[in-house]
Amino acid sequence: MLKHVLAAFLLTAPPGVAEDAVHLSHGDYRIVLPDGPARGAYVFFHGYQGSAALTLRDQRPLVEVARAHGLAFVAVDGREGRWSMPHVPAPDRDDQAFIGEVLDDLALRHGFNPGDTVLGGFSLGASLAWYAACFQGQRFAGMVTFSGVFWSPPPAPGDCVAAVPPTVHFHGIADRTFPLAGRAIDAAHRQGDTFGSIAVLRSAAGCDVAGTRPVTLAGLVCETMAPCRRGPITLCLHPGGHGTDARQLDAGLSALGF
Repeated sequence: MLKHVLAAFLLTAPPGVAEDAVHLSHGDYRIVLPDGPARGAYVFFHGYQGSAALTLRDQRPLVEVARAHGLAFVAVDGREGRWSMPHVPAPDRDDQAFIGEVLDDLALRHGFNPGDTVLGGFSLGASLAWYAACFQGQRFAGMVTFSGVFWSPPPAPGDCVAAVPPTVHFHGIADRTFPLAGRAIDAAHRQGDTFGSIAVLRSAAGCDVAGTRPVTLAGLVCETMAPCRRGPITLCLHPGGHGTDARQLDAGLSALGF
């Protein structure tokens, strides 16, 4: 069924679904609900110089996949198109506190709770999602991200909560914007290494290294590690560059049980 949803989207204009803008004390977010009752939410952080409005326009295939899974798509607004996190040049806002405010509001308005809320993000927004998984992972049921991980130096496993959520991360081998090994942004800031970042997350999640095995998602041979305290931590590499893929989100959400 989802294959037909994607095909219809790619061949036609985006459907006219309602988008609600919500203004909170520390920032804004936009939400698009599925056609039927929402079973949860996919909370997505945009890339550098993005916005919630641009996300709902430019990442529309992701929006429709989330909706096809019965999830509300929540596009969160950065400040000045950026996010605040460790070792990143950023505006003056505590974005971990802001994420908490967004989650509290989603619970109040829609009844979404940690058992049905999935983290997501692209590029710099994926990095923010990784820090959210590390610092307040108990508030999420899982995470599906694209093309961004921790910045350098990454947190130590002991800096993260024990309740790191099950994760599926997609990254392009040919990515030059956020390469697998990261890159220097200026003299004081550097993107993190993907393999080092996944190792931190797996250690924090209490994964069994001996449980590493291949798994196929969206036609990709990925490496998953389990058992972990809450569920597998999976890394999927693809031959492409810096971007997102609706079919990968579909596979990632399915792997998480959504």
